[in-house]
Amino acid sequence: MAALMPNNLLRQPNFAALVTLAWLLVALALLLQFWTQTGETLLDTDDATRLAQLRGWLGGQGWFDLHQARMQPPEGYDTHWSRLIDAGLAGLLFLFGQFTDGASAERLMRAWWPLLWLWPTIAGMAAIAWRVAGREAATVALLLALVGVPAYQQFTPGRIDHHNVQIALTMLTVAATVWSDRWRWGPTAAGLLSGAAMAIGFESVPYLACCGAVFALRYVVNRDNGAGLVWYGWWLTAGSIAGFFVTIGAQHWARHSCDSIAVDTLAAVMSGGLTLSLAGWLRHEDRATRVFAIASAAGLTVAALLLIEPACARGPFGMVDPAIWPVWLSEVREMQPLISVFQKNPVTAAAIAAFPALAVIATLLMLQDRATRRDMGSLAAAAAFLTAMAVTFGAIRGFSYAIWLGMPIVAAMALRLFAALQLKTFGARLGGALALTPLALSSGAITIALAAGLDDRDPFDRPESKACIQSASYVPLAQLPPGIVATDVSWGPYLLALTPHSVLAGPYHHLSKGIIAAHRSLAEPPEQARTILAENRVTYVMVCGPRPPGGLAEPARSLSLWGKLRAGVVPDWLEPVGNTVGQAFAVYRVKR
Repeated sequence: MAALMPNNLLRQPNFAALVTLAWLLVALALLLQFWTQTGETLLDTDDATRLAQLRGWLGGQGWFDLHQARMQPPEGYDTHWSRLIDAGLAGLLFLFGQFTDGASAERLMRAWWPLLWLWPTIAGMAAIAWRVAGREAATVALLLALVGVPAYQQFTPGRIDHHNVQIALTMLTVAATVWSDRWRWGPTAAGLLSGAAMAIGFESVPYLACCGAVFALRYVVNRDNGAGLVWYGWWLTAGSIAGFFVTIGAQHWARHSCDSIAVDTLAAVMSGGLTLSLAGWLRHEDRATRVFAIASAAGLTVAALLLIEPACARGPFGMVDPAIWPVWLSEVREMQPLISVFQKNPVTAAAIAAFPALAVIATLLMLQDRATRRDMGSLAAAAAFLTAMAVTFGAIRGFSYAIWLGMPIVAAMALRLFAALQLKTFGARLGGALALTPLALSSGAITIALAAGLDDRDPFDRPESKACIQSASYVPLAQLPPGIVATDVSWGPYLLALTPHSVLAGPYHHLSKGIIAAHRSLAEPPEQARTILAENRVTYVMVCGPRPPGGLAEPARSLSLWGKLRAGVVPDWLEPVGNTVGQAFAVYRVKR
């Protein structure tokens, strides 16, 4: 086994201890900073929904039963979130349950789950830096991670959704890819990790596709790389098939999806993976033939996907009801293009773009070197980062990936900078590296933006709505007789996790019927809203915070039921609920 590992990794066994030390320092700092918050809020809508899903499974729902009966009743909602995350959370919950009571164990589980996934993320990032520029670059990369506060967004204690797991699997997949020409098991690991990542969710697909393209291009350049392509394609296929059957029940095998593992996306991955494996096995002498084989694999992948589900030609949201875009989806923060964020919130945008912008410069400088342009490992690292930048420009949800994939390249640039500035002492190099960290760059960008007179028109943290996600705000609501609640879709998951009530919808694009009903119940004038509420058998109407229903401008805003309730004008068919008067939520019971 030792002969199969990269030699320089074996000569430096202490580096694993450095990775663990960096992880421990970051984990403890995050835990100290956010521990109190884990007892006050579920932090994010996805965390609340994940908790509700986990409780449902532990309460007796089957492994393949992902039905949320209390969301969008009476139809309910079948989530496409992987039970694999639930299994990990349940294991951690069981472990903590051996030492403390149920509520404390659940809180500890929510706090430590994201921190555990920070270790493989840091390890994968450092491994990429090592492959690009050696051990010293990997050490600098650890320092960047240690002071990488903006990169911790998805690893904040309390984040129990799937984003941190996807980032970790992506970093490990990219690391296996960049090492695949020096580590025999790299192609196998990359294929299996890609299958696992897709079983969790599809946000990492652009980066997984980039890794697949690297294996294909390596084969085009040199037929001797065909063996690696065989193993990658085979294990990508096997991992994807295993992920499908482990997470999708027989009752959903015929379901189509453009943004999760399903029969159409599995068929596409299988077509591409098996064709790549076959192409690598044949090892054609003629390069043009190899190009044709790779092009055929790409064509078969697309054809398999679109023949089964043509709507996927419109992208991951191809099957989404277009009616929810103007009332909700177009206003989702993580879906905003970076340019739009600059226009509305320039200070926040500056903080987001600062470190990735430096990583772009570092990438361009790295690619100026002829030896680097001939090194497939460095090219793979650059391609993965540039893919993350392209995703971030289209939707800032790619921001976390851009930071983590940019760190190895910035670390490599730091070494060149040290040499150019003749920084030879430890103190000088430490100071130079600290100036390049995500925290330093984001803080500097914010300072410059504020000094230039820029200001955010609509702050991302929305402090005026903070009480709407505090767990204590839901205590009075939980005491009411169970019923169906019409409210802003953002509060739906919290109601699901913290109360016995049902909700018209949550902030999920497959819930188009419920999202439209929830929107119209607040956005329409009172009499029209009353009809919608009656059709959906709503028991309570709830409003919280100053944010109006999406896509609603004056004078429609003031004329809406939401506007009337905010102004204190309560229709005679609604009655305030006594124990919620003066609380964060204004709750009204629908008179029958």
